[in-house]
Amino acid sequence: MAMVRKTITVTEKMDAWIKSRVESGDYGNDSEYIRDLMRRDEGKSHAEAKLLEMLIAAENSGTSNESFDEIWEQGIKRAEDRMRKTA
Repeated sequence: MAMVRKTITVTEKMDAWIKSRVESGDYGNDSEYIRDLMRRDEGKSHAEAKLLEMLIAAENSGTSNESFDEIWEQGIKRAEDRMRKTA
């Protein structure tokens, strides 16, 4: 993958934080840390877009004839089933 060089300006406090993350051994250098932050931000943006898509689909699906308690119990059952599958 081609790399493009960027220059950024950060506060002294931010610089100290970046240095502490590198010195902890979690990252090899400043650039690695910044790239990781950007990847996480990209993932968060994708997750937010997916959530919005799901919320719109839910809203467009209409209302349910089931009671709140019925819906709640179904949610609990689904969560328990998922936990059993991952255990």
